Amino acid sequence: MNIDEIIKQIKFNAHGLVPVVTQSYYTGKVLMQAYANEEAIRKTLETGFATYYSRSRKQLWIKGETSGNRQKIVKVKVDCDKDSILYLVRDYGVACHTGEESCFYRNINFEKEEKPDAYEIFHALYEKILNRKHTKPEGSYVAKLFEKGSDKIIQKVGEEAIETVIALKNKNKEEIIYETTDLIFHLIIALADAGIKLEDIQEELLKRYK
Repeated sequence: MNIDEIIKQIKFNAHGLVPVVTQSYYTGKVLMQAYANEEAIRKTLETGFATYYSRSRKQLWIKGETSGNRQKIVKVKVDCDKDSILYLVRDYGVACHTGEESCFYRNINFEKEEKPDAYEIFHALYEKILNRKHTKPEGSYVAKLFEKGSDKIIQKVGEEAIETVIALKNKNKEEIIYETTDLIFHLIIALADAGIKLEDIQEELLKRYK
């Protein structure tokens, strides 16, 4: 289906706009919500970068055009009623004008959330581990592990893998959960130490998905 045929299928409102939700392709975090008109959708599909329509300025708005926080389109999806669009993006920089990664950084009580949501825990943990590696805060287990070097990190992964196997053999649910968590935690440290991003693992898993 070409771009003209796609646009004809979308149900724009009386103002010629359709709401667009933008989500990180790798973490699943909802980054922002805005609007697009026909021209914005067309430009998004043609250029591969998220483009919106600014209702206040009454003009097209290419995300990151001035700030550099661009959003590279991976997929564009449409909802079942064809009246809402989802941009799945590789985000370069923050999405929110406040400097927050996502515009949805507060809960319904307007309080800033400090912990990540469950769907983004692995990526959030990876970033926190990298931060510990570089800032080396006093008393940090992760920082001390990095100081001991790659061999020690790899050894810890091996130890946790053995303990996880034993837990699985014992078929103890609580033990399996605890040891698996330890294994994943140390494996993420090892990946960070090796310079492997979680995105690399996700892409490899996608290749194997049949």
